[in-house]
Amino acid sequence: MSLNHILHSPALGLLLTLLCYTAFVWLKGRWKWRFIHPLMYASGAIMLILLLSGIDSEAYKIGGDWISWGLGPATVALAVPLYKHAPVIRSKLGAVLTGITVGSVLSAAATAYLLASAGASADIVYSAIAKSSSAPFSIEIASRLGGIPELAAAFSVLTGLFGSLAGPAFLRLCGIKSDIPIGAAVGTGSHGIGTARLMADSELQGSVSGFSMAFAGIVTSIMMIPIYWIQ
Repeated sequence: MSLNHILHSPALGLLLTLLCYTAFVWLKGRWKWRFIHPLMYASGAIMLILLLSGIDSEAYKIGGDWISWGLGPATVALAVPLYKHAPVIRSKLGAVLTGITVGSVLSAAATAYLLASAGASADIVYSAIAKSSSAPFSIEIASRLGGIPELAAAFSVLTGLFGSLAGPAFLRLCGIKSDIPIGAAVGTGSHGIGTARLMADSELQGSVSGFSMAFAGIVTSIMMIPIYWIQ
């Protein structure tokens, strides 16, 4: 098998993703550096390798899509810890739903206001307005409103990465230490990436975050209906 064939093989995308992520997970565990976020550093390393090596990005995407396919079962698997902690979440359901709804509305409104104030075009605003929702929600919302789906996906991923990296620390700095508010805040603002981050620390936080992520996506989608109508 030639080197050119290997560099353009879809399997390379899968192997490269797994190696980079595993390497940074090992580094984080080895040195206990809190600032090492495996997903963020692995993403940066992959982009750097692709730029320097000249590996075909389309070939990498095919292999990377195998990883994306696994996100479906992984997301569904969040129902297991959610079921385990359902009584605890149910006891605070009113507060959780209120927090998710308010957070989703404020996130969209603040994003639209800041971008519009900075002179951003309508398609940029519509691409970013649902950034706190998971990528499937934000991509579909952007395409319906006239935004740029690819840009919406980028905004969503970057929001999730930043929220998962800084969110828990910021909440602790604000004096918020209870599992339910932390889970609700991170799930509402940082969707699946933030949920995965919390699940590594606390199953209860991850469960609340997974629930919040799903409900925030529903709230954001419903909230965009009037905007779609008045366009």
